[in-house]
Amino acid sequence: MIPDMVTHISDNASLWVQRFLPLIVSGGSVLDLACGHGRHALLMAERGYRVEAIDRDAAALAEISARMPGIVTKQGDLEGGPWPYHGRVFDGIVVTNYLYRPLLPMLLNALDTDGVLIYETFMLGNERFGKPSNPAFLLRPGELLEVIQRRLTAVAFEQGEIEFPRPAVVQRLCATRRNNALLPA
Repeated sequence: MIPDMVTHISDNASLWVQRFLPLIVSGGSVLDLACGHGRHALLMAERGYRVEAIDRDAAALAEISARMPGIVTKQGDLEGGPWPYHGRVFDGIVVTNYLYRPLLPMLLNALDTDGVLIYETFMLGNERFGKPSNPAFLLRPGELLEVIQRRLTAVAFEQGEIEFPRPAVVQRLCATRRNNALLPA
C-alpha cells in the first residue's frame, strides 16, 4: 500500500502534483494534458505558472477560462487528432488520470531542458475497483519508469493500491531532464 497523496481540500488537486510542482521553474510554462475541469491548471495558474490546458471537452475548458482568464485553453482530440504541440516545449507537463500510450514519446519531446514531468494515473489492478478497467487505459507495473528510461531522471516513483479518495490502483512519477534532480524541501 502506498501513501494516499491524492487530494487537496480546497481545490481537489492531487497532492502528488502539489508536492512536485515546486521543481518546475518559478513562472515557467506548464502544459496540463487532458485537463478535464482544470483542477491542476487552476492550481498552477494561482501559483504563478503560465498554463496551457488541453482537453476535448469544450464546456470544461470554458469553465476554466471563466475562473482564470490567464490560462490558455485548447480544445483538441488527443487520441484522434494531430499532436498540437510539435516544436513547442514546456518547463513542466502534468498528466493525471489519463493514459494514451502513443502520446508518451511526444510528451517527452515537449519537455524543455530542466523540465519536469508529473504523471499520475491508474494501473493494472484497478479493474477490481471499477473504471478504468480496460487494460488499454491501465499502466503495467513500472511502465512509466520504462517510458522515461535514458531520457529523464526519476525524482520519485510510486505504484500500488490507495484507499483515498476512493480505492484504486495507481502509478505516480515525477521525472526531470535535470542532472541534479532534488526533491522539494
